[in-house]
Amino acid sequence: MFCGFHLTGIKGSRLMNTSVDRLFDSKNAESIFNGLNESLKTIDETLKPIGEYTGSSKTNDSSIGASNATTPEHRGQDYSASTSISNTAASTERSSLAERTPQQAEAAMLPGADGDFRRELLKEYQIQKQRECDDYLRNLCSSDLRQQKMVEQIEDVASAFPSAVKSPQQITADKSREQPPFIRKNDTIETPEMGDTKNAQMRNGGHTGVPISSPSNVGVGPEVNGSRPTFKPVTVLEDLQAVRCAEFHPNGKLYAVGSNTKTLRICTYPKIEDVKDTSTPSAPTVLLKRTKHHKGSIYCLAWSPAGDLLATGSNDKTVKLMRFNSHACNLEGQEVELTMHDGTVRDVCFIEDTSNKTSLLVSGGAGDCKIYVTDCATGKTFQALSGHSGHILSLYNWGGAMFVSGSQDKTVRFWDLRTGGCVNVISPPAGQPNKGSAVASLAVDPSGRLLVCGHDDGSCALHDVRGSRALQRFTPHSGDLRSVRFSPGAYYLLTAGYDGRVVLTDLQGDLTCPLPSVPVARHPDKVISARWHPDDFSFLSTSADKTAVLWTIPPV
Repeated sequence: MFCGFHLTGIKGSRLMNTSVDRLFDSKNAESIFNGLNESLKTIDETLKPIGEYTGSSKTNDSSIGASNATTPEHRGQDYSASTSISNTAASTERSSLAERTPQQAEAAMLPGADGDFRRELLKEYQIQKQRECDDYLRNLCSSDLRQQKMVEQIEDVASAFPSAVKSPQQITADKSREQPPFIRKNDTIETPEMGDTKNAQMRNGGHTGVPISSPSNVGVGPEVNGSRPTFKPVTVLEDLQAVRCAEFHPNGKLYAVGSNTKTLRICTYPKIEDVKDTSTPSAPTVLLKRTKHHKGSIYCLAWSPAGDLLATGSNDKTVKLMRFNSHACNLEGQEVELTMHDGTVRDVCFIEDTSNKTSLLVSGGAGDCKIYVTDCATGKTFQALSGHSGHILSLYNWGGAMFVSGSQDKTVRFWDLRTGGCVNVISPPAGQPNKGSAVASLAVDPSGRLLVCGHDDGSCALHDVRGSRALQRFTPHSGDLRSVRFSPGAYYLLTAGYDGRVVLTDLQGDLTCPLPSVPVARHPDKVISARWHPDDFSFLSTSADKTAVLWTIPPV
């Protein structure tokens, strides 16, 4: 129990106030207050107008003290009455003092001359102290509740994750504190076996320590390595011609597929927890199918970050922009056809314009080698960016107003829509024009610090964006490297090439040193693209073998 004791007295001719605040336990407090109630008598008082009081001895009849009506234990919650009384008394007293002679003013300071004024000041003082006590107890209780909730949350997190596996946020913090730039630490020392797959398979990119399988020579199938968990084909979408592109919806529940048959499909993402290690792949559930979506092959497609827009590009030199209802899983309204390109549209990506609260579509390809920016709200192209001397092969945005482009001219360009131009260029080494090859695919990690480029010679290059330096170049494929993507947590790199393989590279370590890479999936023909699921440790691959395959590590 928290209690405040307020003492008032007169020393000389001055009113003296003091207080003592103490915290009692419930047992002692009860005995103490019982004793006080017996020893202290109730003080009765009668309020009179200030003018009726004089400096006579009658002032002794009205002792200055707190009555039953004004003590914190008995007073009500409405403070407006006492406040107004004290303000009136204070103003009246100040006026009367200003009009008195010095002798009258001195007499007014004697005890009892302004008893009601002092009494009202005492009431205000008691009210203020009670408010302070209430605030103190309220803050004390709320701080205890916050600490308790924090402890419970920490315990819940600790019980949800094994001690050997850290969350992506913890790993990022560890890297920033303990490691130099581009030194990534693998916090899992021992590689989990089949029984630990649940620990290794965390959502939101936290797939630390997932063991990777070794190659196999089977057609469309997983890479097998004894008893360790391997990627298995879950669904196989078959078409009559090569399947060029596939992209997951941002909510992870759907994915879109485009092929050389001009057909656009939207399929449902299956429940991965239902997949067994012995399960055989099945056909996906197709929610929407559009034949002759373009007049030519569908080369690329992209979802807006909000998932309400879908764009496709084709070798018919057009871009189609459609609104998508993710709840009803269908396309809405009239599609917009953009015809500003004079060659094959090789890639598209969306940028969110937060200032105008609208989406922008960036597209590039063959022909005039320009990159076009279109306002999705109006369907009008308002910007054409020049700089590349070769066909645009790849575009990528990692958030904000910037994006990167890769070209047949062997360069990578960084663009900022706020300035409306190119802000940085990565070119082959000076004096070596024959060095390097076309940039067929590229990606930037979520932090915007690491750029990865896939080249036509099968090589993969890592660049420090902020430091403007090349980190290393390695060759995971023996044919054209057509697709590069970071895992959601940027701990792994997924690459796909014309050698028919999908390769996983571990980026948890010193990125200037050789990195471990291993094939995780294989197609009997060229692999054109590979895309991570936004949450799960699974991916889509499309191939010239006329299939789009969904891969995952089956849960145990």
